[in-house]
Amino acid sequence: MPKKGNRKRLKFRAGDVCSESVTVADYADADPAVVKSGRVKKAVANAVEQEVKLLCGLEASQGAGEEVTADALDSSDDLHPEDDRENDIKVAHKKKNKRRKESSESSDGGEYPVDIWLMLASYIRPEDVCRFALICRNAWTVTCTAAFWTRLYRRHYKTDADLPFRLQPDCIDRMCSLRARVIRSLFHLYEPFTLRVSKIPALPESTPTTVLNSKCLLFWVRKVLGTRPEALWEFNFKFLKQRHSKNGCAKSLCMPRQYEDVHTNPDSDCYMLQVTTLNFIFTPVVMGMTLSLFTINVSTDMRHHRVRLVFQDTPLQRGNKRGDQGGTQVVLDPVHSVKLMDWWHPQYPSSPYV
Repeated sequence: MPKKGNRKRLKFRAGDVCSESVTVADYADADPAVVKSGRVKKAVANAVEQEVKLLCGLEASQGAGEEVTADALDSSDDLHPEDDRENDIKVAHKKKNKRRKESSESSDGGEYPVDIWLMLASYIRPEDVCRFALICRNAWTVTCTAAFWTRLYRRHYKTDADLPFRLQPDCIDRMCSLRARVIRSLFHLYEPFTLRVSKIPALPESTPTTVLNSKCLLFWVRKVLGTRPEALWEFNFKFLKQRHSKNGCAKSLCMPRQYEDVHTNPDSDCYMLQVTTLNFIFTPVVMGMTLSLFTINVSTDMRHHRVRLVFQDTPLQRGNKRGDQGGTQVVLDPVHSVKLMDWWHPQYPSSPYV
């Protein structure tokens, strides 16, 4: 038996392999037992590459005729597919990081002035304002200006539109809360937005979970006239949404100081829960408290609904559930209708300043 040190070095040159010696067995029909990695041997691949270059009229590469030892062939065949995939992933990550570094260092591209973006904004649809603002910082700056929102309002304003007094052209000229007033007016003037409101159900299925852990900012009761001979009673709860971010605070771009008045909105992140009952029901004061439970069931007369709200003095911790034990309870029965409206809804009773 020959010693390991006496193993002969096998010489393999590109000229030793021709197109007739390369068979299908070297590729698709290769036996996995023979070629463990499932790939063509390096020697055969180099030979085929060299022959293709010769056929194309290209000069042979200098390393095409390098000697390949038997030990090197064995080691290349013993590689596992998992190891090959890991190496490919590492190489791909290195190339990707290199491309990122080159792109960050390159100074290609130009920056257009704000006037150009303001001109383009005149052709933006109301539903595409967010996409337009995400193009670049100058485009976002344009959406903060009073000129942008004023032009958007005038473009869709109609003289025969039935608008509330606070959304009339005379009130739109004010800088304070201009953005909020224009958005509210679009839900009266812009047909795609009005259709969107008409498709919203009076009581969405997500209503009970949406208002949970929200703080009640304002609560009032008023008497309204309905289709019935008797008057209806409307219970209005103004809630503040509880925002949760990954780092505990919301991150946003710093608003330019000269446009802060334009974006002022006292009703931002607020919604209104409106419960209409058939008669007056005494309710305790719940302003400043947090809603911990909200259920809608069938009334005792089996013809209406029954709304039950439980308020707590302290907000719930994220991920924790609190039972209906304790707290201040509000029961409204029988209920004629329940509505949940965002601040931009046409029927939302907005603040007198907006």
